[in-house]
Amino acid sequence: MTQRSETARVFFQDLSARAKLRVTGADRFRFLNGQITNDLRKASETVAVEACVLNAKGKLNAYTFIAALGESLLIDAEPELRETLGARLERYVIADDVQIEDVTDEFSLFHVLTEQPPAPDSGRIVSARRFAATGWDIWSDPARHDAVRHELASAYLFIDSAAADVIRIEQGLPRWGRELTDEIIPIEANLEQRTIDYQKGCYIGQEVISRIKISGQTNKRLSGLISLNNTPLQPGMKLVAPSAPGKEAGWITSATRSQRLGKEIALGYVKRGFNNPATNLEALSLDPAGAIPVEVVSLPFL
Repeated sequence: MTQRSETARVFFQDLSARAKLRVTGADRFRFLNGQITNDLRKASETVAVEACVLNAKGKLNAYTFIAALGESLLIDAEPELRETLGARLERYVIADDVQIEDVTDEFSLFHVLTEQPPAPDSGRIVSARRFAATGWDIWSDPARHDAVRHELASAYLFIDSAAADVIRIEQGLPRWGRELTDEIIPIEANLEQRTIDYQKGCYIGQEVISRIKISGQTNKRLSGLISLNNTPLQPGMKLVAPSAPGKEAGWITSATRSQRLGKEIALGYVKRGFNNPATNLEALSLDPAGAIPVEVVSLPFL
């Protein structure tokens, strides 16, 4: 990543590969609102809402962004959810007037991280907080993909997925396939404020989410980790507590070197009792050098 991206923090991404579903039909709003953790009334043609789709046990089926488009609702998610998310939603269409269509190839999708919205002729502009700041999605005809990208490149810095991942980790944001899997409950991934509305009506998995809110406890929590000896950390490393030999304390899900911090950092799930900030743990390395000392820190890193 160039110095410009590290200082200005104004950039754009090409998210056209993301899975995209269109939900139509007279019952589309009621149906989809009963499938997601957030209140669909927050979504509009100019604002996208973040929401999780859960199973009956409160575990994740998908992490999505949803916006309105005329008489339809548009859902986008990570590319690997293209088939499973549609099938998951279809499963609950019983007698509803709802149609779910895969429109992944019908739209190009870009995201611009900037306070001010991009030029209106780029495409349909939708506010979406994909990072920890104001950002804008641009939905356009795929025939204009290259033209829109060229237009954006004249005003903003383009960053690839690797550079975006560094920023994501610095901000402590979970990603599907890393921190978010079908074994995780949204609250464990710190998605409560971003994706859960406790005042809305019922949805699949709500009972589990409500019980956790009442108890105020989770078995594990997504936390920040800093390598204390500047040794790189890696996803999949197990975490152990020196104070409790032989007891696993968690695992690392994403790792990178933060140039802005000058440190090797990681995201990982740390079990209750070990996830307080300033707790010292060890990340088990496959290297003969042995364990890497790490410190648990609050998120975001920056």
